[in-house]
Amino acid sequence: MKLATTNDLHLTYCSNIHPGETWAEVESNLKQYIPQLKARLSPNQSFGIGLRLADIAARELLTGDNLVQLKAWLDEQDLYIFTLNGFPFGSFHYQVVKDKVYAPDWSTSERLDYTLKLIKILTILLPSNLDGGISTLPISYKPWWQNAEDKERILHKSSLNLGIAIAQLAQVYQQTGKLIHIDLEPEPDGMLENTQEMIDFFQDWLLPIAGKWLQENRGIEQSVAEDWITEYIRVCYDTCHFAVEYEEPEDIIRHFKNAGIKIGKIQLSSAIKIAIPPEQIQRQAILDKLYPFAESTYLHQVIANHGAGNLQHYADLSTALEHLLTTEAQEWRTHFHVPIFIPKFQLFESTQDHIDKLLTMLPNDSIGHHLEIETYTWEVLPTELKLDILTSIEREYQWVLSVISIK
Repeated sequence: MKLATTNDLHLTYCSNIHPGETWAEVESNLKQYIPQLKARLSPNQSFGIGLRLADIAARELLTGDNLVQLKAWLDEQDLYIFTLNGFPFGSFHYQVVKDKVYAPDWSTSERLDYTLKLIKILTILLPSNLDGGISTLPISYKPWWQNAEDKERILHKSSLNLGIAIAQLAQVYQQTGKLIHIDLEPEPDGMLENTQEMIDFFQDWLLPIAGKWLQENRGIEQSVAEDWITEYIRVCYDTCHFAVEYEEPEDIIRHFKNAGIKIGKIQLSSAIKIAIPPEQIQRQAILDKLYPFAESTYLHQVIANHGAGNLQHYADLSTALEHLLTTEAQEWRTHFHVPIFIPKFQLFESTQDHIDKLLTMLPNDSIGHHLEIETYTWEVLPTELKLDILTSIEREYQWVLSVISIK
């Protein structure tokens, strides 16, 4: 939905909240939930959708007249799609996902082919007056590539594959006038996990490697290749991920702007924040409350802050909990997407304040204008945090709208 602000903000939620990998399952979810949400939240204006498509759903949507039927249904219901979630390639619910969410990574032809399918789909569905974005993984999963030579090989091959995708996006724009960008999504333990690593990737790998490929294979000058790269590859700024990295919105935005890197999509999500008390009895109480969050489906990376910029990484919350009673850290933050409208959870807090700071900047600053609510962990939340799904989504929207309206 388009928000009444000065810089064309569009707000949606990511449909990865709804389990379903095939196109039939995705279509069923859209028809079950979206009209009801539109009636509650945007009865008199078009309602935007952030669509998550697994590879199998993307392939099925491109067969027969499925895409034509979807476009007709969107028009009939006064709905529009302006962003796709192309991060998880395969199954994302009701099974152990963990680090498999990063496979196949950007060094593979499978990831490139999947993303090219998403480009085809969004080219058809995207309204002509909007740009569109496809969020994707931060190249690969860092712990897979401890050897320096392996890491360089992955970054080099991924840059070449992104160059091929950039060429396709440039062709789409030339032929249709539709601007679509791929939005790399940094997160803890991703190959690109913070602002500086994203900037380094652009400067050390993407601009020289993809730039050279574009010059040689598309016959363009270096300056044009660089313009294409910074136009068609952007950042997906997930507020949960950057908060877990202890980064502040003002610093993130300033550094990206100075580096000439654009933000394609802002995903609104909160992480868990735990102040570590000195008393053992209080730590034990926190430990008891945290155990239900150490579930087996998703990775919940933890970064412990020891002060003075000393950060310690744990690959998953289940591993970190073994050290809670003895840690010397001042604070833990864990990658668990908790509801954005809840600032506190009994003995610990959320990083809602990170979202609040960013939303304060948005109405009068052209940081990015695609906003996507992305709390996808509803089915694995502790029982006391669960509500019916429609009410939960509506409360997320209403919180965002209330914050923006008072800024």
